[in-house]
Amino acid sequence: MGFSQWLSLTFIFHAFLSLPISSEPSLSPEGLPQIPVNFLELAKRPEVFDWMVGIRRKIHENPELGFQEFETSKLIRAELDQMGIPYKYPVAETGVVGYIGTGSPPFVAIRADMDALAMQESVEWEHKSKVPGKMHACGHDAHVTMLLGAAKILQDHRHVIQGTVVLVFQPGEEGHGGAKKMLDDGVLENVDAIFGIHVSASRPIGTVASRPGPLLAGSGFFEAVISGKGGHAAIPQHTIDPILAASNVIVSLQHLVSREADPLDSQVVTVAKFQGGGAFNVIPDSVTIGGTFRAFSKETFIHLKQRIEEVITKQASVQRCNATVTFNDNGQPFFPATVNNKDLHVHFQKVAGDILGTQNVLEMQPLMGSEDFAFFAEVIPGYFFFLGMKNETQGRFESEHSPYFRVNEDALPYGAALHASLATTYILEKQSKPNPPKGSSHDELNPS
Repeated sequence: MGFSQWLSLTFIFHAFLSLPISSEPSLSPEGLPQIPVNFLELAKRPEVFDWMVGIRRKIHENPELGFQEFETSKLIRAELDQMGIPYKYPVAETGVVGYIGTGSPPFVAIRADMDALAMQESVEWEHKSKVPGKMHACGHDAHVTMLLGAAKILQDHRHVIQGTVVLVFQPGEEGHGGAKKMLDDGVLENVDAIFGIHVSASRPIGTVASRPGPLLAGSGFFEAVISGKGGHAAIPQHTIDPILAASNVIVSLQHLVSREADPLDSQVVTVAKFQGGGAFNVIPDSVTIGGTFRAFSKETFIHLKQRIEEVITKQASVQRCNATVTFNDNGQPFFPATVNNKDLHVHFQKVAGDILGTQNVLEMQPLMGSEDFAFFAEVIPGYFFFLGMKNETQGRFESEHSPYFRVNEDALPYGAALHASLATTYILEKQSKPNPPKGSSHDELNPS
């Protein structure tokens, strides 16, 4: 965002700050512990909880894929308008960025992703997806709802915020790199830190889990076309069999992790696509394979990419075939590793402990899943965590990307309160430390 744009937003802030507000005095750092508790109580109030449930169900019924979130964005803007919160739109095509506070430093961002997945919902309930072949199967409908819930709490307490909270409603997380596009549009200009939440079906409701340092892996995709010479299956000597070549390629790719990688440097290479042939008695001219590779450091990631291409082309050559390899089709960026800032981890533990109790703030092992929140955390200190929603009395909660995925709506107040509390206390603590260290405490470099 340019200086002139920011000036115009500052005038908007002064306009809405002239509205009547609570007479509650500004809080000091000594009053920090009470803020999270109050915010959770507010988020659990029936009028706030029912409002959040209604929003989440509207979004769930109308899922939209990456960079197609027009109706979701429209709903977000309508709610922000209703709350009197200024925002910028469009950002990265369908994204929305709202602003609460004074319009001046310190700036802290809280983020929610908006997009759905291209899959058919198999859960039969009143608010099932109305769009064939599209479903909110990763909880992004809940993420948007929790950020709107936090916005409501923060707007009602804007007199406490002696700085600016930036609300980042991000499109295109599911493989599209929407966070990178938002960065290119300048959404984090002047922002000191950013927080992100993801619901978790494997952790009990009322708990959170995260860790400092590498949390989620960097990821990329590859596809290879292996070409030979087709012919009748009964006379293979007159053919060059690409299926045999592809089979040898796949086995060799598994050796990259089992025999070349340091066992203490976690990596994954998975071939998940194999297409070739259409008849039982015909050897095809070509075969297409594809998959994903993942690692926690930039060096390892780049090395894996190089070796994948070498193994595919050279192993195919041994079998008299040719191979062409492409990475991240359609120009999508490689996702970096998601690395949590160590100072923000301390902040998170304190705030989450005050809200949930320290026994419910869990430290987890790194996961090989990836998140484009990583693009934000590469540029400024970032912190990403998982919000538990499992409740055995409500039946089994399937994992993300399942057609049977469900959201436990009882988790919504926890996410809203955590968002609001993390942002508010960060600003207050920032003010109490005139010259805090800047930059991210990354132990590992991230793949770009």
